[in-house]
Amino acid sequence: MINLRLPLSEEEVRKLKAGDIVSISGTLYTARDAAHKKMCQAIVDKKELPFDLDGKAIYYVGPSPTKPNSVIGSAGPTTSYRMDDLTIPLLKRGLRIMIGKGKRGQKVIDAMKEYGSAYLVAIGGAGAYISNSIKKCQIIAYDELGAEAVRKLEVENMILTVCIDSNGNNLYDISCK
Repeated sequence: MINLRLPLSEEEVRKLKAGDIVSISGTLYTARDAAHKKMCQAIVDKKELPFDLDGKAIYYVGPSPTKPNSVIGSAGPTTSYRMDDLTIPLLKRGLRIMIGKGKRGQKVIDAMKEYGSAYLVAIGGAGAYISNSIKKCQIIAYDELGAEAVRKLEVENMILTVCIDSNGNNLYDISCK
C-alpha cells in the first residue's frame, strides 16, 4: 500500500501505477457535474475558484444527509464520465487526483498524461464504509446545489485503487492473463 498525503506534486502522481492500492490522507474536495459547470464558468469568466486546484484531489460524491453525531452521511462515489466534458480545464490548473467510479473518456486520459494526473476508484456501494475515513466536512462553495455543493473534506486513510495512471495505463483495459 502506498501512503499519500494531500496535496500532491506532479512528480508524486507520476510515480503511481494503475493497480496500485493507496491510502490517502489530508484535504480533498468534492464536486459533481453542477459544481464542475460552475467552476468551468468561473474559469471562462476569469473569476476566482472555490479552492486552488494545484496539487489537489476532487472526489466525485454527493453525500447523503448527515446523521446526528456524524461528520457526513454516506459518501459513495459518483459515475465519473459525467464530468469528462468539464475536467480538462481543471487538469490544466493543476488538479492531480480525481476519485470516482467507472470509465473515463480518451480525451480526459490524454489530458491526464499531459498534465500529470491520476484517476482513482472507490468501491461503488460502499458509501457508509468510505464515510468512516472522512474526519471533517465543510461546505465551501455553491451551497445552493445541496448534495452537489463543493465540500472540503479532511480524510484519514481513505483506501483507493489507482485505475488510470499518468501514463494512460487503465485497469479497465488491462486483461487478466
